[in-house]
Amino acid sequence: MLKDFIRKRSIHICLVCTGGCNGCDIEVAALLSQRYDLEQYGIFLHNNPRECDALLVTGTVAKQWQEKLVEFYDKVPEPKAVVAIGACALSGGIFQQEGDKVSAPVSDIIPVDAEVPGCPPRPAEIASAVLKYVPPALASYRRKS
Repeated sequence: MLKDFIRKRSIHICLVCTGGCNGCDIEVAALLSQRYDLEQYGIFLHNNPRECDALLVTGTVAKQWQEKLVEFYDKVPEPKAVVAIGACALSGGIFQQEGDKVSAPVSDIIPVDAEVPGCPPRPAEIASAVLKYVPPALASYRRKS
């Protein structure tokens, strides 16, 4: 009962790294530090996609991650949002020369609600995108149902 009460009033995100240099993952981890403190906005990081409202996807999508990313996306309950973070997730970045080993952008595999460009983007830009795009995506779905 308490879990449902808190869940309705906060945003739960799941970080998915699909390959790359992990520079964006470090910047997302900085969001949990005292300097940015993403939890003060009611945004919590989970490892389980079944308990989250939004996926944060970092890195270029390696070949072995294509099906797994779709599975992750399908496990997220409705309403859901996806934020693609970094140049690798948006265009393949420095890994786009790998040809058949990578798939980019992420939007070719799953629908993306927000994109955060940069290599790597600053934590403030990631937080801004999550705060700006994720709540409206969830609210617009809740209004329809």
